[in-house]
Amino acid sequence: MMTTLAAKVTDVDVLIIGAGPAGLMACNALAKNGIDVRIIDQRPEMVAAGQADGIQPRTIEVFQSYGLGERLLKVGNQMHMAAFYNPSPSGGIELTDRVPDVTASTARYPFEVTLHQGAIERIFLDSMNKFGVKIDRPVVPTSIQLSVDESSLNDPNAHPVQVVLNHIMADGKSETEIVRAKFVIGADGAHSWVRKAFNIEMEGEQTDYIWGVVDLTPDTDFPDVRNKSAVHSNSGSCMIIPREGDKIRLYIQLDGKSSYVTNNGRIDKARLQPHNIFEHARKAFHPYYFKNPEKFDWWTIYIIGQRVASTFSVKDRVFIVGDACHTHSPKAGQGMNASMNDSHNLSWKLTHVIRGWAKMSLLKTYEFERRKYAQDLIDFDKKFAKLFSGKPRTEEYQDGVSHEEFLQAFQTFGGFTSGIGICYADSSITNLKFQSIAKNLLIGQRLVPQVFLRAADGRPVEIQDLIPSDSRFKVLVFTGNSSDAGQLQKVKDVSQELEDALSRLSAGRTSSFFDTIPISSAKKTVVRYNDLPKFLWSHWSKVLIDDKDVKGSQGGDGYDNYGIGANGAMVVVRPDGYVGMVAPLDGVVELDRYFRGFLQL
Repeated sequence: MMTTLAAKVTDVDVLIIGAGPAGLMACNALAKNGIDVRIIDQRPEMVAAGQADGIQPRTIEVFQSYGLGERLLKVGNQMHMAAFYNPSPSGGIELTDRVPDVTASTARYPFEVTLHQGAIERIFLDSMNKFGVKIDRPVVPTSIQLSVDESSLNDPNAHPVQVVLNHIMADGKSETEIVRAKFVIGADGAHSWVRKAFNIEMEGEQTDYIWGVVDLTPDTDFPDVRNKSAVHSNSGSCMIIPREGDKIRLYIQLDGKSSYVTNNGRIDKARLQPHNIFEHARKAFHPYYFKNPEKFDWWTIYIIGQRVASTFSVKDRVFIVGDACHTHSPKAGQGMNASMNDSHNLSWKLTHVIRGWAKMSLLKTYEFERRKYAQDLIDFDKKFAKLFSGKPRTEEYQDGVSHEEFLQAFQTFGGFTSGIGICYADSSITNLKFQSIAKNLLIGQRLVPQVFLRAADGRPVEIQDLIPSDSRFKVLVFTGNSSDAGQLQKVKDVSQELEDALSRLSAGRTSSFFDTIPISSAKKTVVRYNDLPKFLWSHWSKVLIDDKDVKGSQGGDGYDNYGIGANGAMVVVRPDGYVGMVAPLDGVVELDRYFRGFLQL
């Protein structure tokens, strides 16, 4: 018989329920920002294999912003090419096309990285360990209550959420803990306990498409086994995703009328084994062979559901992220990426509110931005899944999906699937007023990568590496030609005005709130980095110029690429790497107005 010990009561800034990629992204970000955070999971152990495995180009940039990109690139597989196979007139399939896997022109990393979910989680776990944060497991939440007292809900220092946790002990006993949290994040998957506890509905529909997934090390003569491969055959559709080492993942379309589908339309996994799924693939790949493997590393089966939660938050105190608030097919590799970027969006906002820097209203922008993205994702996924699951067009079946139609969708949606094209709408933190001043640097999108030179030593640097996810707003000051005496005087005048404004906005803690980076259009042969006002640069390595390196192979054309003229500009980059606003070089009053919209002064 299980014995229950007396409950203990603890307080925490943020309690995260669920330790998959979305929960770990949030936990690592908050811990890095010095927030008191707890993360729990009911699973006794972490994922060992399988599950989600694709990291899109924008998500690689996000990993890099947390200092985790180098490890991800070291251990993961890279997908640079996509191959397309369609029915051959002589029977079986034949190669139709090979194209770049990533079509977004501004991608810093023009490829996807594939790695099994357990290894991705390990990257976060090792990072969190540096901040003294570990997962509590196995821990089962049993109840959650949110205060109805408005004064408590509006006080960022209050702990209005109470969660009862059941710690399962190794000896069969359980220990009850009552956690009082300022905020709770439900990152507990498609069957989210947090979502259900607040009766949040999932809006959308379930499709008739049934897919099986197997992970294995293949023995095959298929020539594109190390490329992403989309295969449309008369025996069904398949996709190959090459993985780390020699492994691959096979997505295989299954017959919805087969014996493993019950009368109520559910899947009976007891009637299906991985070799059954694999046999479908073998037929689809004819005339190429795939020998039966000695073992499968992982497998699953699912019916595609395309749903979005009716709300992503409850009173801006309880939030849901990832699969808890949106589900869709995995064909375009969006699930884990969308999930982790939910957390990336939310974490800096929670940090600013908990520190007392921002108004509670800032938290409303999480749902505003990410629910719109999730709805766009579902709309895309419906089109893409229908094309992928549809029968291929042949001479005998003219109503099928043509290669041209599928390829056009693949390339048209490239900016969306890569994450590069995500654009947040006008809001308190996304001000479109002066878009024309930097016409190619779209406000609401992430800062486009660009190599500049360090003015002091001519070394090329990627601007994205100077805007880490450290909870600070970055103010990029495009000074124009600072070697021109008249322009330099304008910059000095602006610098003094900017220093006064940022000091007022941050109550004198400017370096904690903001990081300013000057970027001059002066040439490397004449520039003097220390001519620029000291306030604009915290270190000599952060004074940049728009010029080519000594070999002429890197850098240059940054002003043109961003659409910024000779008069310069100021660009505000949010803590998540997205452009929040642009202003004229002398438009400090506009920056002041922007920040006053959401900072707690």
